[in-house]
Amino acid sequence: MTTEQMNALYEEYKIILERKNDRSKTPENEKSYTKYLFKEGINKILKKIGEETSELIIAAKDADTGSGAGDRDTPVIEETADLFYHVLILLAELGIPLSELEAEFEARAAKTGNLKESKSIDKNT
Repeated sequence: MTTEQMNALYEEYKIILERKNDRSKTPENEKSYTKYLFKEGINKILKKIGEETSELIIAAKDADTGSGAGDRDTPVIEETADLFYHVLILLAELGIPLSELEAEFEARAAKTGNLKESKSIDKNT
């Protein structure tokens, strides 16, 4: 992931945290979907992650896997963005800084030769 892409995630996460911590009762604030999710709590957030995951799976299954980008990729991109957004909401709800996720990816990128062996299963037993 490029620095620019990480910056976009950090900016989104920053906005999410601002909405989470904003206690004002302005009409605009009361219409915030992000604030709604925090108000509803962890079960609603997890439900939305499940829904968005399912929607991404369906979009990917239905995607035209031919070469080149175009409108056919739009549903996959949109559903991926929806899923990422809801995962950021979850991280904020749990008080996990985005920097911890970034550190985990960096640690994983440093690993090599970590392919797990497939176990062979005797289906006749």
